[in-house]
Amino acid sequence: MLDFKALLFDLDGTLLDTAPDFIGALNRQLADLHREPLPSSQIRSAVTNGSVGIIQTAYNLDIEDPQFEALRQQFLDYYLANIAEQTTLFDGMETLLTRCTQQGIPWGIVTNKPWKYTEALLDQLNLAHRPATTICPDHVARPKPDPQALLLACSELKINPTECVYVGDHRRDIEAGRSAGMITIAAEWGYIEETENIFDWHADWVAATPNELTRILFG
Repeated sequence: MLDFKALLFDLDGTLLDTAPDFIGALNRQLADLHREPLPSSQIRSAVTNGSVGIIQTAYNLDIEDPQFEALRQQFLDYYLANIAEQTTLFDGMETLLTRCTQQGIPWGIVTNKPWKYTEALLDQLNLAHRPATTICPDHVARPKPDPQALLLACSELKINPTECVYVGDHRRDIEAGRSAGMITIAAEWGYIEETENIFDWHADWVAATPNELTRILFG
């Protein structure tokens, strides 16, 4: 059982399983461009790097390629149109959030997903009213792995960063949390690339599932 006063989550691959809607959007785009669909597993592991990573994976293009930005924006249009078609909380996450409410522990979201998409997603899932804070790259000068967004969340919650736990499924999440002075937990259930060893991130804890995360937090 940890001693903490607030809990913050990364969004994609940590709090929410958003990959199915990214997969659907990309394969709709590929179909409209008369290309073959990609395996779900290949797209899923790219989700952790956002739309840039997905387009790089799908089209094997460098970010400097003249076609890159147009393809990325088209993909994001497909995604926004069906942003919450299949997205859900990860199994066991609702139990954890309920436990936080029962214990009087505020929870929030710190994500590199732009506000436009975060707001639409939370609204459609009827989650917008639940986080005590939601911080996106739009709200800070420097996104994760810089700790600025996490520090802003703590400021809004009126707590010391050392009293906060941050949970994420990417090395940058753990780097940001450690730089902010938080307790860090790596989410092994998330969208982790095959080349990554989660234990190399040096998180304070590694949780295999949201249920294990609940046990780490509350005993």
